[in-house]
Amino acid sequence: MPNPAKGHRIDLVFPEQTVTVRIDGTQVAKSSRPLALFETGLPVRYYLPPEDVDLTLFRPSVTHTTCPFKGEASYWSFGDRADVAWYYPEPIDSVAPIAGYVCFYDTVAELSVEGELPER
Repeated sequence: MPNPAKGHRIDLVFPEQTVTVRIDGTQVAKSSRPLALFETGLPVRYYLPPEDVDLTLFRPSVTHTTCPFKGEASYWSFGDRADVAWYYPEPIDSVAPIAGYVCFYDTVAELSVEGELPER
């Protein structure tokens, strides 16, 4: 049986960028301390420190999912939009820096990024 993890890779970078997140026109986060996560087959995802997200605008969701490469994710909802952001309270060791950091679905949230990603 083929190994689904073979060739799968995750790289974490703390870029010198500023990420602003808006949902339905409301600014919900702004961070100059993002963590960029590069994962095989997926677009770059920006994880933001929870201190840089206005969590008073969100409510915890009952949704939980499991990623074999990152661990169990919990979700946040915004207004009538369910599960617009996720975070890993206790990620697996290989991606430990993302613990508690919040990531937004780019299909719901508008992310604007200032600055360039470093070469990988």
